[in-house]
Amino acid sequence: MHKKIIIGNWKMNPLTLKEAEKLFNDAAKGVSAVKKTEIVICPPFLYLEKLESSNRRIKKISLGAQDAFWGDTGAYTGEVSAEMLYNIGVRYVILGHSEKRAMPVRQSLDIGGGETNGIVNKKMKSSLAAGLRPILCIGESARDANHGYFNLIKMQLEECLAGISKNSISKIIIAYEPIWAISSTPGRQDATSDDSREMSIFIRKILSDKFGPSAARMRIIYGGSANEKDAEDFLKNGGVDGLLSGRASLNAKKFSEIIKIAEKTG
Repeated sequence: MHKKIIIGNWKMNPLTLKEAEKLFNDAAKGVSAVKKTEIVICPPFLYLEKLESSNRRIKKISLGAQDAFWGDTGAYTGEVSAEMLYNIGVRYVILGHSEKRAMPVRQSLDIGGGETNGIVNKKMKSSLAAGLRPILCIGESARDANHGYFNLIKMQLEECLAGISKNSISKIIIAYEPIWAISSTPGRQDATSDDSREMSIFIRKILSDKFGPSAARMRIIYGGSANEKDAEDFLKNGGVDGLLSGRASLNAKKFSEIIKIAEKTG
C-alpha cells in the first residue's frame, strides 16, 4: 500500500513573500503531529528559496515547483530549469497542469496552442534527470457519451511518458485532474469518488500495459478542486493515493484538515 501524499498548489498566490511565509508556517504548525502522510507545497518560483530556508527547521513538508523548463542552461529567457530547482532544495515539480496546457507556449519550437504532450515529455525527462519527482497532471475537459475521453487519457499517458525507463517510474506521481471539475472552469461540475475510481482503474491498466508489474510502484492522486469536504470520500473510495489541492491549500486550516483526514485514512 502506498503512503498517502497531499500536495498543495498555490498557483499565482499569495501576493507577497510575507504572506507566503505566514501561510507556509501556519500550514506547518497544523501538520506537526503528522507521521503517515507525505506533504508537498508548491508555491510560486520566487518564494521557493526563502521557504526552503524556513523548511530546514520544520522538516515536515517537501517543496515542489509548479513547472520546470526542459533545458539545463542557455538562451531561454524567463525559464527555470529542473536542475536549478533541485539545487535550491526543491524535490517535486508539477508538470502538464491543465492551466499550462491551455496557455500559449513561449518556446519557439511550438508556437501557438497550449503546452503539448511532447513538451511535457521533455520536461518529465529533464526533471527526472535532475533528481526531481514529477507530478504529471492529466485529465479531460469534458465527458462525452461515447467515452472518448478514455482515449484522450491514454494518449496523454503514452505521450508524456514516452521513453521513460521502468527504473524511474516509482518517482512519478500521476495526478488525475478532470478539467470540468476544476473551480476555475466555467460551468464546472462536481466529480465524484466513483469518477475518480473508474479513472484510477483505467490509468493503472494503461501503466501496467506500458511498464508491466513495475507500474504498481506509481502513485495516482486526484486533483479536481479537492477540498476538506470531499477529501475523505476521495481517499477512501476514489482509488487514489492522495490529493492535489489548489484553492483549499491557500487556507492553512483547510489544508491541515485535508492532511489530518489523509492521516486517518492512511
